[in-house]
Amino acid sequence: MSFVRTYTKPKVFGLTVLVALVLGALAGWLAKSVPLPWLTTTLGKIGGTFTSLLQFTVIPLVFTAIVVGITSLRRLGSSRAARLGGKTLLWFAITSLIAVLIGLAIALIFKPGTGVQVTPTDAAVKRLATREGGSWSTLLDSLVPSNIFSAFTEGEVLQVVFIAILVGFAAYALGEKAAPFVSFTRSAFDLVQKIVGWIVLLAPLGVFGLIGTAFATYGNSFVQPLFSLIATVYGGTLLVLFVVYPVLLRFVGKVNPVTFFSKAWTAIQFAFVSRSSGATLPLSRQTAANLGVDDDYASFAVPLGTTTKMDGCAAVYPAIATVFIANLFGVELGLWQYVAIVAVAVFGALATAGTTGWFTMLTLTLGAVNMPPEVIATGVAVVYAIDPILDMVRTATNVAGQITVPVLVARSEGLLDDEVLNAPSEPPLLAGPREPVATGRISPA
Repeated sequence: MSFVRTYTKPKVFGLTVLVALVLGALAGWLAKSVPLPWLTTTLGKIGGTFTSLLQFTVIPLVFTAIVVGITSLRRLGSSRAARLGGKTLLWFAITSLIAVLIGLAIALIFKPGTGVQVTPTDAAVKRLATREGGSWSTLLDSLVPSNIFSAFTEGEVLQVVFIAILVGFAAYALGEKAAPFVSFTRSAFDLVQKIVGWIVLLAPLGVFGLIGTAFATYGNSFVQPLFSLIATVYGGTLLVLFVVYPVLLRFVGKVNPVTFFSKAWTAIQFAFVSRSSGATLPLSRQTAANLGVDDDYASFAVPLGTTTKMDGCAAVYPAIATVFIANLFGVELGLWQYVAIVAVAVFGALATAGTTGWFTMLTLTLGAVNMPPEVIATGVAVVYAIDPILDMVRTATNVAGQITVPVLVARSEGLLDDEVLNAPSEPPLLAGPREPVATGRISPA
């Protein structure tokens, strides 16, 4: 058991995945150079099994995540809290829109994934061959299922998304009458998450097989696409972190970006190293308070942002990774596929509040552009090989956004204390809760 506990620690597991990436590349290079057909076959079998395990979780994960996310939005209560919640979610959506457009622009300019084309499975080839170009008619045809059960059995991810949205809002509208169904769906989501967690523990083996197969098939030419994905993701997230947020802070929040980063830098650094918004939550919440945000509102907005406000994981990254996977498999994306990428980034994170993560959002995005489940599973498995490298900057961007939006909303609601904001920087973990300022305002419930 001690081995399992050690293995599942983020740093140990991330290092294991990176080691598997290197060993897989070496094994694939050896299999192609010698050549060793048996090694190529073995690598393919390992990678294929891991992909299949991921593939069968795609449909239930997408459906349950959306239904649970929509119904969980009922937790917003009282008029003041509802208004603050609405403003907070609005700013989440606005910044997500900016982030996803930056991600798409960088992906379209630098074209990550080009230079080598991965051959999808026969089933995926057939699915891709029957896919029509983008148009309103095609979008509607591929969106609305003629049979609710066939959407699930045939792996029509976009139709499953449509069904999940309808079911989610129906359950939301029914309230207590739908409580048993919501409880069942939440349990099902937890079950799928647990299964995905077990499968993810096999990621080092899967990465070893997939990267090994890629190198055995395509040789060293596979290195360039992987590095292109890393470069574009870092470029997009750093633009959001050091350009978009400072501009919004300066012109909307009337906050000096230097002051913001001097107080938020500890939380951002911790997020980069830990790769966990949840683990950074205490730092993030206290940082918002140190920036002058009302304590009650900070205690509401920052935890909400921890599961919903993820410009790195849910906007920039899915946009770039979707284009990367499309380029890798030679799939031509049309106008409406790009519209779908933007829509998922803006509304997907809000609809999946409490469940959002890069895996869920990337799966949703790939499904929204009508990728076959086989391509989704293989593409996700390939990018998983370098995920620890990407996750550091994604998480740092997430956390910066989770602190930025409460500052913007607090300013608009008169809940930002400029005296505290301009006070000398204080390490977030050492700063205790502030005494409420007697402003006569009602704190959100």
